[in-house]
Amino acid sequence: MKAMTINKYGKTVPLVMTEQPMPNIGEHDVLVEIHAASLNPIDYKIKEGKMKLLLNYKFPLILGNDFSGVVVKVGSRVNAFKPGDEVYGRPRKNRIGTLAEFIAVHEEDICLKPENLTFEEAASIPLIGLTTYQAFVDILNLQKGQKILIHAGSGGVGTFAIQLAKLMGAFVATTASEKGYELVKSLGADRIINYKKENFEEILNGYDAVFDTLGGEALDKSFRILKPGGQIVSISGMPNARFGREAKLGWVKTTILSIASRKIKAKEKKSQTTYHFLFMKPSGEQLKVIKGYIEGGLIKPIIDKVYLLKDAEQAFHYLESGRAKGKVVIRIKKSKTTRS
Repeated sequence: MKAMTINKYGKTVPLVMTEQPMPNIGEHDVLVEIHAASLNPIDYKIKEGKMKLLLNYKFPLILGNDFSGVVVKVGSRVNAFKPGDEVYGRPRKNRIGTLAEFIAVHEEDICLKPENLTFEEAASIPLIGLTTYQAFVDILNLQKGQKILIHAGSGGVGTFAIQLAKLMGAFVATTASEKGYELVKSLGADRIINYKKENFEEILNGYDAVFDTLGGEALDKSFRILKPGGQIVSISGMPNARFGREAKLGWVKTTILSIASRKIKAKEKKSQTTYHFLFMKPSGEQLKVIKGYIEGGLIKPIIDKVYLLKDAEQAFHYLESGRAKGKVVIRIKKSKTTRS
């Protein structure tokens, strides 16, 4: 099968189209012919080697973390899926590789795709959908009437997060540029801060939660807007010791994370808040919930650009530029449900 691979880590390491062996499937696995995949910031972080502490891969490495496609074969103990099923999902961290024509995934990591979406639209959802759902439901327990700041509202995660937060009844503030203003407004944002002209930490206060997708200075300043007892969930900040223990990374790695995240711990203590680092887990069951929202017209996918598989490197560059409004998608197989 054709796949986009790298032979080593590095920012300038090229993505190369190669021929790779067809995946083998275990008794609980499903073999999927991939029709579309989408790119996420974790993809270029993996490519550059920034996730080596948490993720250990062998080369050549096929990149890509979410997909949609059609089941072509199932393992001997799979009952929930059959050949011909249209599915979408996010493979578990040790089985990534969606920038390819086929992938073998555990049956628990996929779900029938929303019937009202194309393969490209469906492929844009799993990682951002699961990330946001786990942040808002599993960690924050976001409640109606609570106030949440979502950073980078016009980005891939942000566009989904605004919709889910509004669906849950929250008051949503978000940061965006003038170019992203109309998009985040259309998704339901209640307070929009132009980050090029305004400082959110000087405008907002008394917030219950922050969903941080940026890390760095934006994360540091986010502690200032929370009320005592408030929470931050970050997907771009520094993993802390709490995450190390929950992820069972072992004493050595957890100690390293504890030392590296000392500044964050100090900010937690000073502001009387709680910081969570989120590393999303695959879940076909949660994808079913998200499927219901989408088929009910409550959440819609936002796609910026669609690239062909051979142009994946160009797509990576576009995503890294920070200009994308919504998701960047890779079309791998044109199908009858693909809108031209």
